Amino acid sequence: MNCQMPVLKHCLEDAGFTDVKTLLSSGNVAFSTPRAASVSALQKRVEKAMQRGAGYGFLTIVRPTTHLQQLLAADPFAGFKLRAGAKRVVTFLREPLAASPVELPLTHGEACILGLDGGEVFCSYVPEAKGPVFMHLLEKTFGKTITTRTWETVTKCAAA
Repeated sequence: MNCQMPVLKHCLEDAGFTDVKTLLSSGNVAFSTPRAASVSALQKRVEKAMQRGAGYGFLTIVRPTTHLQQLLAADPFAGFKLRAGAKRVVTFLREPLAASPVELPLTHGEACILGLDGGEVFCSYVPEAKGPVFMHLLEKTFGKTITTRTWETVTKCAAA
């Protein structure tokens, strides 16, 4: 089930978040909060707001805009030679890891997990007719409490 963006926006506004903007119909939301809170507390607060306002909830992974901007400026893909036609994606982990559970880079078919930096995993893949098979590799390696966005989507979120 997908969450409708107007419903999501309304849920967050009712929960006291301000400057709420939904992005790209993919569950991305930019918002402000009137009081300081940890990422973990914000994740729980957003999940409760969805449950209360819409009757269902989704796994929530929060990153501050400044964090996304720093990530983009650092360009973790710059040190790698990507295959021709490769797409760049960032997988956001719910909880940061001190170290990767596998040796990186890890290549499987047209997908390559290049690196891990705390709460983000950097992957490249060449699109295949079978669909996004790279997601299976990511879930097998890091579990299902993740969300993945293209580098272009991360750029749009950081600018919101």
